[in-house]
Amino acid sequence: RSVHAEPIRSGRADPFRSSRPLRLTVFQGQPPPEGDPGQKDGEQTEDRKQKENSAYAKKMVLRLAGLMGVGGAVSLVYIFAEPVVGLGSDLFCSVPDPPVVQQLRRTYKYFKDYRQMIIEPTSPKLLPDPLKEPYYQPPYTLVLELTDVLLHPEWSLSTGWRFKKRPGIDFLFQQLAPLYEIVIFTAETGMTAYPLIDSIDPQGFVMYRLFRDATRYMEGHHVKDVSCLNRASSKVIVVDCKREAFQLQPFNGLALRKWDGNSDDRTLYDLANFLKAIALSGVDDVRGVLENYALEDDPIEAFKRRQAQLAQEEQQRLADLSQQKKPALSLGSITTRFWRSKQQ
Repeated sequence: RSVHAEPIRSGRADPFRSSRPLRLTVFQGQPPPEGDPGQKDGEQTEDRKQKENSAYAKKMVLRLAGLMGVGGAVSLVYIFAEPVVGLGSDLFCSVPDPPVVQQLRRTYKYFKDYRQMIIEPTSPKLLPDPLKEPYYQPPYTLVLELTDVLLHPEWSLSTGWRFKKRPGIDFLFQQLAPLYEIVIFTAETGMTAYPLIDSIDPQGFVMYRLFRDATRYMEGHHVKDVSCLNRASSKVIVVDCKREAFQLQPFNGLALRKWDGNSDDRTLYDLANFLKAIALSGVDDVRGVLENYALEDDPIEAFKRRQAQLAQEEQQRLADLSQQKKPALSLGSITTRFWRSKQQ
C-alpha cells in the first residue's frame, strides 16, 4: 500500500499554509516488481532452450547406440554364420529354410558351442592312459592346486605381482614321487601357470599339467571333475584350498587351509607324511580314508592329533603288556629254579 498527500487547490495559493486540510489518497495493490521483467523472461527462455538441447542430445545418443547395436548384431550374424569350409556338409543347408533363418541358426550354434567350451572340460579324458610295463605307473594319483597351496601371490608397488614358494615343496615332491602320479591341476590359465610350475619343479617330478580350460565351470567356481582324469576314482586324491573345487566328488578331496605366505608354515611336510602313510598302507579306496576328514576345518591338524592319540594308545598298550609279562617271567624263573634244585 502507498499513501500520497495532495493539497486541495483554492483561489489563493499560500505556499506555507492552506486554508483546507490535506486530502489523503490510498492506492490498493501489489508492490512494484523488483528487477527488470524482460531480464526474467530471458532467463526462462534460456533455461528452456538448455533443457530442449539436453533432451535432443539424449535422443541422439540413444538412436546412435541403437544403430550401433543393430549394426553389431548384423555383423556378428554375417561373420559367425558362414559355413565352415572343410568340415563336411553344412547341416543347415539341407533344411528348407530361408537364408536369413539359416544364418541365424548358425550364429546361435556358434555361441552355444563357445559357451559349452567354457563350461565343460576340453576333453572327457584329460590324462593319457596309464603307463604299461616295463614302465612304472605309480599306484595313486595326486592332484595339486597351484595358487594358495604351493604358491602365494603377493603384490608390492616396487615389484608388482610375485609368487612366493611355500616351504616344503621339494620335500613333498621327493617323498611322494615314487608313490603318486603327481598332477598339477590349477584354476589359473596356462600362460600364467606354466612358467611357475617350471620354476618350482626343476627336477620334473610333476608328470602332467592341467589348467583352467580343463575345469568344469559351475556356479561361479572352476570344478575339477575326477571322472575326467582317466584314472580310477578310488586312487585319486585332490588337494585344494577350496571345497568347491572338488564338489562333484567330495570324498576324493582334501581341503587345506589357504596359505597366507607365512615362511614358518609346515603344512606341506605334514601333508607329505599323511599321504605317504596312505600309500604305504596299501589302501584300496582312498575315499574311505578322506571321508573321515571331510568335515575338518584343518585335516592335517586332525591327522596329527589322531596320530598322537594312536601313538599314546600304543605306548599304553605296550606298557600294559610289559606289566602282564613281568609276573609270568618271575613265576617261571622261580619254578625253574625249584625244579633244578629238586633234581640236584
